[in-house]
Amino acid sequence: MNYVALRMLLHDRAKYLGLIFSVAFAAFLISHQASIFSSLMARTTSQIMDVVDADVWVMDPRTQNFDEVKPMTSNALLRVRSVEGVEWAERFFKNNARAKAPGGLFRSVILLGVDDATLVGAPRRMVLGDIESLRDPDAILLDQAGYNYLFPGEPLALGREVEINDRRAVVTGICEASAPFQTLPVVFARYSLAVNYVGRERNSLGFVLAKGRPGISPVELSRRIEAETGLTALPQGAWGWRTILYYIGNTGIPVNFGITVMVAIIVGTVVSGQTFYIFTIENLKQFAALKAMGVTNGKLTRMVLLQAAVIGFIGCAFGVAMAAAFFLATKDISHLRGFILRWQILAGTWVLIAAIVAAASLLSVRKLRRLEPAIVFRG
Repeated sequence: MNYVALRMLLHDRAKYLGLIFSVAFAAFLISHQASIFSSLMARTTSQIMDVVDADVWVMDPRTQNFDEVKPMTSNALLRVRSVEGVEWAERFFKNNARAKAPGGLFRSVILLGVDDATLVGAPRRMVLGDIESLRDPDAILLDQAGYNYLFPGEPLALGREVEINDRRAVVTGICEASAPFQTLPVVFARYSLAVNYVGRERNSLGFVLAKGRPGISPVELSRRIEAETGLTALPQGAWGWRTILYYIGNTGIPVNFGITVMVAIIVGTVVSGQTFYIFTIENLKQFAALKAMGVTNGKLTRMVLLQAAVIGFIGCAFGVAMAAAFFLATKDISHLRGFILRWQILAGTWVLIAAIVAAASLLSVRKLRRLEPAIVFRG
């Protein structure tokens, strides 16, 4: 009976391809839009996840996300260092500044300041130069995407000068940094230099990066720091999720992407359901003939489900392949880096398409169960 079901499915190539296209279109929209949304949210935590030295981020309790920092007083560093279980704690600065290249090209940049002595928080993936060059006078590390923007079409080279808020800076290293949410160049400098670039304020300490002694988990260390200092202390992952949830709760991004995904589900269900139902109606006589020969409702149902499964599998495979091809083709575009098709979304797309195909086949199954074999003898 499986052979008969497949022959019936492939008999009308136009309708067969129409079913495949409707499912592929739904799978592409779901996987594509969900991937862009998840990648965009992941980019809000890029600079958090790039810091591999520390276990815990300490901040003012009013800081809700990485892009809006409430500075702390300088004695917060000493308070964190005094907590039992802290192996070391160092300063970390974050702010925005304006960088201008010699040709007059300028752009806002994400300015990160790392501890002068230890360089905790500095990037670990260098393209050119080394981290120790940050100790040189007026030295900065610039991410490769930012370098290509400020010096378009020019080969990577060290020693180039830029102005950051009208102050001299020398590019002594080019690093790889994860794509930030706003696709701005990322600049690393020593803490003391970064503070001078943006102008000294009464309080300038954005974060304290801390590491626990062996045997103390980041969660336990965070609990101790919060209890003894009154500051907010979060492990790296929790701090990243706090930033993501802020953007989800305070921007229209999830609503817009959610609407697109819902439209894909609705369109996929309606179009494939309608096309599959019409396909069943046009083959009623064949199904009735099978029923007249003694084929049970259960076997007819399995035939329809097999047809639906074939359509769903092929359509979903084409849809996710198109989405994967899109991200593969755009991976080297600077402002689109970091947008990827995650395996969780891939698995979720298959589950949703299976549900869509199952829902689309319900009408056909109901029609077949009510089918009278006698119609095969009617003119």
